[in-house]
Amino acid sequence: MSAPTTDRHAADRHVTAERLLKSSAKKSYDPAVDIDWDAPLPADKIWVPEHRVSLYGTELWDRMTPEQRVELGKHEACSVASVGLWFEVLLMQRLLKDFYAEDPTTPRAQFALTEVADECRHSQMFARMVHTAGVEPYGPQERIRQLGKLFSVISWGPAAYGSILVAEEVLDRLQREQANDENIQPLMRQVNKIHIMEEARHVSFARDEVTRGMAQLGPAEKAYQRFVIAYVSMMVVRSLINPKVYAAVGIDPAVGRRAALGNPHHHEMIRWAGEKIMPFLDEAGLVGHPGMTWWRRSFLLGD
Repeated sequence: MSAPTTDRHAADRHVTAERLLKSSAKKSYDPAVDIDWDAPLPADKIWVPEHRVSLYGTELWDRMTPEQRVELGKHEACSVASVGLWFEVLLMQRLLKDFYAEDPTTPRAQFALTEVADECRHSQMFARMVHTAGVEPYGPQERIRQLGKLFSVISWGPAAYGSILVAEEVLDRLQREQANDENIQPLMRQVNKIHIMEEARHVSFARDEVTRGMAQLGPAEKAYQRFVIAYVSMMVVRSLINPKVYAAVGIDPAVGRRAALGNPHHHEMIRWAGEKIMPFLDEAGLVGHPGMTWWRRSFLLGD
């Protein structure tokens, strides 16, 4: 690629970053101040709509009491939050790695630091929500947590930012559904609203990185990027519900896990949650061989 073209790509990236920096300055939140953590949790409110619980529609679900269904929903909501926290830590590592190699005075570098600051607050917010709910901070299964250490080593460029988009936009779709649902716990709704508002900037930044990054790669590098994003996305989506949540309602974790993974309704929920991001990734050239096996296992693609 010629130097003028490279310079133009860099300049365009800084324009996007400058716009997002201005947005951050106008509207950001501090969860320690903007959420009433001492407010009581209403007993008549739920944590997640029933139709978004992983066992909804299964025989196990049919045998559960209404109280057990609400309890499982609470544990699954907290599992998703704690897995989201884990992936935000990986995202921060990736952003700091990019910042390390860049001129710190550029708008793009400055926005990377701004996003890290946002994600620090989000991680604290998710952790505090889980603690307030009185639920274990499940996070991903231990083997996935260990594999996560490789994220910023094996992924970079479009695959890294594309994987970030999958995690952020799947959660965003679920959170937008809940944010205005008056049946949901007020604490959960406020956490969702803050996350939705600030993640919109992060999504814009990551989409820009994916589009510009893919335009500069050759066929072999694109194949590698497609494999990495598919594998990481599958691991993230399948980690959202830690099997230990099922023990909270007296279900063996292995039995609950099998039922959820075999549940067509759960598959459809994941596909629905990825409905906005998958066409973008496909158009960008990140959905294809050699990653199709992992995309199918993620449930993000329809039949």
